[in-house]
Amino acid sequence: MRKTFWVIFIICACMMLLFACSNETQTNQDEQKQKNDVIHIATKPMTEQLILGEMLAILIEEKTGLQTEITKGVGGGTANIHPALINGEFDLYPEYTGTSWYTVLKETQTPTHETMMEELKKRYNDEFNLRWLGLYGFENTYGIIVRKEIADQYNVSKISDLEAIAPKLVFGANYDYFERPDGFDAFKEAYHLNFQKTVDMDIALRFQALNNAQIDVLNLFTTDAQLSVTEHKILEDDKAFFQDYYAGTVIRNETLEKHPELEAAIALLDGQISEKEMSDMNYEIEENKKDEADVAREFLIAKGIIE
Repeated sequence: MRKTFWVIFIICACMMLLFACSNETQTNQDEQKQKNDVIHIATKPMTEQLILGEMLAILIEEKTGLQTEITKGVGGGTANIHPALINGEFDLYPEYTGTSWYTVLKETQTPTHETMMEELKKRYNDEFNLRWLGLYGFENTYGIIVRKEIADQYNVSKISDLEAIAPKLVFGANYDYFERPDGFDAFKEAYHLNFQKTVDMDIALRFQALNNAQIDVLNLFTTDAQLSVTEHKILEDDKAFFQDYYAGTVIRNETLEKHPELEAAIALLDGQISEKEMSDMNYEIEENKKDEADVAREFLIAKGIIE
């Protein structure tokens, strides 16, 4: 009888041990699966990029059930995000067509928008195993703004009007603009401008410098938050120098192959955001100090994309 008891005891103990091990194995597998199912989103150090990152995260989580993790404001922007995307550190990020064309592909000639998009899609797939996935609708290209006092004094309305007075003016821009092949050097050559001085500065301080008359002329982004309230003069690009910078998503092919449902979720942003809407959202954060996640969610709800 005692022998039978011990046999039964040992069998039960083994079964309990096997059950515990099985549970632990399943837990580990679930944790690994959960880790693998996290979609890693990167954003550049710009207000609108933070908003776009939040929009992508909200759509992915609500429409696919996948988890997301956002790395906000990656220093160096494209220069650091692009190789990290190729290496698998990130899965996707918001990018601009012009940046991909000039900075990543190192192109110097500017094709039509349709040709550029066709080439971007083909070369990103062939050279980097990445995919350009849709466009949000707005373009964040460069522009030029001049202090109101200067515009009034010299009757300046278009960029070519600056040629005669440039030697009296100080031009300011973010550091990146002075380094880009389509940036300051190309701009001043196209418009024959010889400024008295140039100043590179942090993106966040550009309009402050203009307001304080530390600079006279400034490069702007067409979705800058301050454009909603500025009194300074935005100049006409009368030589059509500034090119396409439409915003859209760049994603790893490997990520799409593993989670094809991402394509439909991200496509919900196609054509949904105008320059004015993006500028207004930037203003809500930069001036009204709202949280980017709240602004992103409010916009998606207002558009009827989510409930």
